[in-house]
Amino acid sequence: MAAPSFMFSTLLLLQLLFGLLPHHRTLIFAADDNWQLLQKSIGISAIHMQLLKNDHVIMFHRTDFGPSNLSLPNGKCLNDPTDTVLQVNCTAHSVEYDVFANKFLALTVQTDVWCSSGAIMPDGNLFQTGGFNYSERRVRVFSPCRTCNWNEIPNGLMVKRWYASGRGQFNYEFIPKNIVANKTNLPFLSETSDKGIENNLYPFVFLNIDGNLFIFANNRAILFDYVNNIVVKKYPMIFGGEPQSYPSTGSAVLLPLKNLKAAAIEAEVLVCGGASKGSYLQSLKGIFMAASDTCARIKIIDLNPEWVMETMPLARVMGDMILLPNGNVLLINGASSGTAGWEQGQDPVLSLVLYRPDNNIRSRFEVQNPTIIPRMYHSTAALLRDGRVLVGGSNSHAFYNFIGVPFLTELSLEAFLSVYLDAKFANLRPTIITPKSMSGIRYHKKYMIQVAINSNKVDESSMSVTMFAPAFNTHSFSMNQRLLILGNDKVTEVGNSMYNVEATTPRSGNVAPSGFYLLFVVHQGISSQGIKVKLY
Repeated sequence: MAAPSFMFSTLLLLQLLFGLLPHHRTLIFAADDNWQLLQKSIGISAIHMQLLKNDHVIMFHRTDFGPSNLSLPNGKCLNDPTDTVLQVNCTAHSVEYDVFANKFLALTVQTDVWCSSGAIMPDGNLFQTGGFNYSERRVRVFSPCRTCNWNEIPNGLMVKRWYASGRGQFNYEFIPKNIVANKTNLPFLSETSDKGIENNLYPFVFLNIDGNLFIFANNRAILFDYVNNIVVKKYPMIFGGEPQSYPSTGSAVLLPLKNLKAAAIEAEVLVCGGASKGSYLQSLKGIFMAASDTCARIKIIDLNPEWVMETMPLARVMGDMILLPNGNVLLINGASSGTAGWEQGQDPVLSLVLYRPDNNIRSRFEVQNPTIIPRMYHSTAALLRDGRVLVGGSNSHAFYNFIGVPFLTELSLEAFLSVYLDAKFANLRPTIITPKSMSGIRYHKKYMIQVAINSNKVDESSMSVTMFAPAFNTHSFSMNQRLLILGNDKVTEVGNSMYNVEATTPRSGNVAPSGFYLLFVVHQGISSQGIKVKLY
């Protein structure tokens, strides 16, 4: 199947191209990671987040919350007679954050983006869709430039899409509309909807290496040929059948793709956390059941795939899962009881957990240093080019609330520094010398990256080139997130602590969809700062 160049709208919407075993756990605690408070307030709560190719991050909140804490520039105001709270609004509900300058500016989003979706297109533009109220058919485009702002297409979608594909919209569509102009029914979405609860919004969608889509909703998954509208495979239900989609919100990642030269590349999905059965209805009564402490892992291309269950050191609902440049997975944000929804979660999980997918099953989890800021419902996280993880958002209330509630509306931005950024590893950390960026790299071609490593203990065999696709993050899922382990074809020492690392790019758009990536060099698990590349 050819690599797609459009976007697929499922309940997660806008995916760009893109076991029955005992539970195992060994508790390990880390002491070499750190936190930075970047901004005490950006004026809005960042419930949607996307890193752009210019190292700026777009963030936005819902517009019908009343005034935010950030004014629009030059005394500008928006007049919206359909707004249910404030028809004349002179405050911003979207910001553009400059990562390396640590500064932000107000943007003008014209319609309600609450509970919407997004993806970076191959040209680097952010396509963003759906929302609430009269904005459910909107498509919005943001181009990364010094003076750009939001552009909006009023009826860019065929049907109303809130919570991505829309509540009750058991179908998908493509944008741009030059591919297929109409919506197409997908019965799997109705089959996984629990009456009165749903438990299948914002499903987890990944582009498989064969060009089909792996779609997980509620507690089960399918492999879907979206070109011919055919379910290729049905996967078994997760052991125990606990729901893991919104509002019983877990999270998921496609684990790093490696051995990319092999005839058959292995693809595995990891789904973690969520809420117990019945938790949503109980939370409406003020009873908060314990969150799930399990992860489920499956090899999605196996002939007879089965879920392998693992136990996390900390139960977590509404958590995020972020792929790191060295191939590890960071579990961050969330609560240990309740579900997603207004006032429906309790007991914030302040400690992060690192998951090492290549370790023995008994030693994959490691608890990381905690934050002091609860990040509950509507929290976000994103990997940055320098290897930090940007963290923002958290609002468990129907409006901005700063007093008299257990978890205040959170306007701050933090950064988490994983262990590979610790100063004690500075001598092992590669510095990419050339190229500084690559505007165009081709599929299945060999490239050379020169790095400096100021150490007398260089392990050439451990050097690996990785490529990361920045994700659109909201509602505990990072859409389009992907990490490719290119490894190395050859490492040559060229003197003065310099090394030439040769690596071959992925072979097709099914393995790595075309577009903007961050490229890193990893040495002994310690990652360089990334450079920006465009793959096509």
